[in-house]
Amino acid sequence: MRVNKALISGLAVVVLWASAFPAIRVAAPALGVNGLSFVRLAVATVALILVALIVGARLPKLRDLGWIAACGFFGMAAYQLLLNWGELYVPAGTASIIVAAAPLVSVAVARILFAERVSWLTVVGSIVALGGVAFVCLAGSGVSLSNAVWIVVAAMVAQGIYHPLQRPLLKRYSSIEVACYAMTAGTIMTLPLVPFDGDSLLGAGAGPWLAALYLGLLPSAAGFVLWAYAVARMPVATSTSLLYLVSPVAVLIAWVWLGELPALSQLLGGVVVIIGVVIVSQAPRLLSAHAARRLRGRTDANIV
Repeated sequence: MRVNKALISGLAVVVLWASAFPAIRVAAPALGVNGLSFVRLAVATVALILVALIVGARLPKLRDLGWIAACGFFGMAAYQLLLNWGELYVPAGTASIIVAAAPLVSVAVARILFAERVSWLTVVGSIVALGGVAFVCLAGSGVSLSNAVWIVVAAMVAQGIYHPLQRPLLKRYSSIEVACYAMTAGTIMTLPLVPFDGDSLLGAGAGPWLAALYLGLLPSAAGFVLWAYAVARMPVATSTSLLYLVSPVAVLIAWVWLGELPALSQLLGGVVVIIGVVIVSQAPRLLSAHAARRLRGRTDANIV
């Protein structure tokens, strides 16, 4: 039986990225928001630089440093800091559900920066998914948690901005190179914040440090490498659909690892988010298929 290595790599990424949410819940309280952000990014940077040396990656050109800095800020530094901060109070599964809506922000940013067309189906999917996010955020979870949830929403926005910012770089560099550049930039940006959590880093036990090292080596470094391998060898629709599994798997891992389980209302909101994101991501394919059918219908009519 032939083994689909690309699919296995994609599924491995789903598990790794899903496991990051409960791992943050373990590491952040002990290492601190700033400390964990730096350690995770620094470990991932070292690992990616080693990979970059092995594959013969190039140094970035001076003209691209602005894009790299923007990717490092939104996708690495801001996202890590906000998510770590939010998960001090928000369950891992709930955080993963909110972050699942990041593609909606990516669509809006791509429209503003690159003048990409937005179809009516994309608008419908965005409204559905945003409704799901609002439902999760406003679900009966107490005042303190409800306030903290918006920090995770900010992390989701930062992640959503990051994805389209990579596009100019990916036209000139490989995905490994772009990940290495952005991760390095994010590490440099979080370095000045380390002294604020110096005592936490020195006093943390083995468990939080192992969780932080795990986050840097596997969900961050290995996740990027495996995802680049999978995306290059699978249809876009297939690779995109795999990402819909991250939230459910994160909820499952958080339940097994931490004993956390979001409220039923939040789970229902998560389903709505995923439905909306599916509509948004599949809109181009669905509209292209519809246009092709209409064209075939006209051609057949002309032949008759």
